[in-house]
Amino acid sequence: MSDREPPRRRVPGPARPVPGGRRRPGPGARPVRRPGAGRPQAPSVIRLGSPRPRLRMVSLALTLVMVAFVVRLLQVQAVDASAYAAKAEQNRYVGRTLAAERGGITDRNGVELATSVDAYDITADPTMFTREATKAGDAPEQAAALLGPILNEDMDSVAKKLRTKNTRYVLLAHRQTPQVWKQIKDLKSTLGTKAETDANTVNVLAGVLAVPASKRVYPNGDLAAGILGWVNADGKGGGGVEQALNKQLAGKDGKIRYAQSGGRQVPTVGSTETPAVAGSDVELTIDRDIQWAAQDAITEQVKKSKADRGYVIVQDTRTGEILAMANSPGFDPNDLSQANSAAMGNAALQDAFEPGSTAKLMSMAAVLEENAATPDTHVVVPNRLHRGDRLFQDDIDHSTWHLTLNGVLAKSSNIGTILATGQLGKTQKEANRVLYSYLRKFGIGSHTGLDFPGETAGILARPDAWSTSQQYTIPFGQGVSINAMQAASVYSTIANGGVRVEPTLVRGTKGPDGRFTPAAEPGKTRVVSEKTAKTLAQMLESVVDDEQGTGNKARIPGYRVAGKTGTANRVDPATGKYHGYTSSFAGFAPADKPRVTVYCAIQNATRGSYFGGQICGPIYKQVMEFALKTLQVPPTGAQPARLPVSFSP
Repeated sequence: MSDREPPRRRVPGPARPVPGGRRRPGPGARPVRRPGAGRPQAPSVIRLGSPRPRLRMVSLALTLVMVAFVVRLLQVQAVDASAYAAKAEQNRYVGRTLAAERGGITDRNGVELATSVDAYDITADPTMFTREATKAGDAPEQAAALLGPILNEDMDSVAKKLRTKNTRYVLLAHRQTPQVWKQIKDLKSTLGTKAETDANTVNVLAGVLAVPASKRVYPNGDLAAGILGWVNADGKGGGGVEQALNKQLAGKDGKIRYAQSGGRQVPTVGSTETPAVAGSDVELTIDRDIQWAAQDAITEQVKKSKADRGYVIVQDTRTGEILAMANSPGFDPNDLSQANSAAMGNAALQDAFEPGSTAKLMSMAAVLEENAATPDTHVVVPNRLHRGDRLFQDDIDHSTWHLTLNGVLAKSSNIGTILATGQLGKTQKEANRVLYSYLRKFGIGSHTGLDFPGETAGILARPDAWSTSQQYTIPFGQGVSINAMQAASVYSTIANGGVRVEPTLVRGTKGPDGRFTPAAEPGKTRVVSEKTAKTLAQMLESVVDDEQGTGNKARIPGYRVAGKTGTANRVDPATGKYHGYTSSFAGFAPADKPRVTVYCAIQNATRGSYFGGQICGPIYKQVMEFALKTLQVPPTGAQPARLPVSFSP
């Protein structure tokens, strides 16, 4: 193949004419110059705008933004720094009150009458029930449906509290038992476990918390409720000793402040705490057993007589200490929702009533002390006595009685008492002033000194203001008003040899340190001489021991008993007019060596007898017997004086 000639290279031929008289230059052809193509032409230039204005605008905008940031930063870090710090602290730290443990109340022997037990205030943090916190719009309603039945609260009310804005604390229920909180806590834990394993489950109780508190409990129910009172929803005494001594009982609350997250305390962050100081225990003078006997007796008689109310007071004649103060009807301070508001006070101290014949003891004391008469003085008692604008009579119609002064008291003669007290002065006005001075010495018209909430001082007008009828009715216990404690104190004064000792209800207090502080010594006032007091005690024995006396039903076998009956027209507190009767009995025993005073009164008995000797005499006997046995007071064994009651004309 070497002898072959190499292939010839194709040489392009002449260009074909281009339609329109123009030729398309072929490959390698030189460009055809047009006329004038040999002269150089100026290139075409795109002119751009100046960038400076745009840069200025961008710079200005950035400057304004930076200025705004700087101003805001200065405001946050300098001007409003403290406010934002406080808000952060508020959201992070929680403070609450540490409730002080309320002191207990005991009787004279240390038996608990009022005590405090562990309880919890159920609270909630509303911010933990919002849609943002729970991812559920109805979290408050869900929580309320669970809590309502447990707390015995209306579900709508609970839900409304959980929706409260601008707060991290709401109180759902006061002083719930540990069992209630345990039930909520267990339910809360169950929901929390489900929420960890199921993304669709929400723990709607995460924001429910409990604050340790205490609940007031009265172990004996309604026993001595009129004395004890109760504690209200705010933890303060609402009546009785609970109110009178609230400051000592309540103690002093403390405070705690701690960091929290998710409703729980953060243990690694320090907290500040001011510990609470527990309240003092109060020891009363009353004896629980004697109180029970008095309350049981008066309750039964009030029911039997269908009376409005009644009261019994038992007092130590030597010390003035109140051993019992019972009211009927009463109430149970453990459940005020069932209590009758009219029975929630202490009627023995708050009721002012006309005492009737039990007040004759004071008239006789004045007559004897002023030497206007003796127990043997003869008093002729007619069937009727005209004085002033009235015609006076005794409780029963009788022919003319020929009584001694002792007999006037034994038979409870109104007419005889008017005649006797008329001897206290040369004129009736002078006699009125003398009698008034003795009534005041006995404590009538003044508070007893107990400082008990709601206690009445009674009503005793000054002698120059006594009406025509009052100057004759006050000597036998009408036209003057007292309370039951004042009445009992009168008899204790005579029993104590003529010295009035202010009644006391509190023996002392025991502080958190265990130290016992006795109550201040009661005030003492001599009212009549010891001789007069002894004579009056013998005269009071005639009321019970003599067959002509009105107090036979108060006799106690083996004991010498001094007492006095009373039956007074009663002022109806609703109308202010006389309606019904106040029936009463007062006395002490043993008569010759007194230790215990008992006073009983029943208001408006409507069934059976309304005479004091008939319905209050048996109560006196029942309560006095129990008190003497409880205190182990033996009979003296001495024979009564048996003063004469009448004389032969």
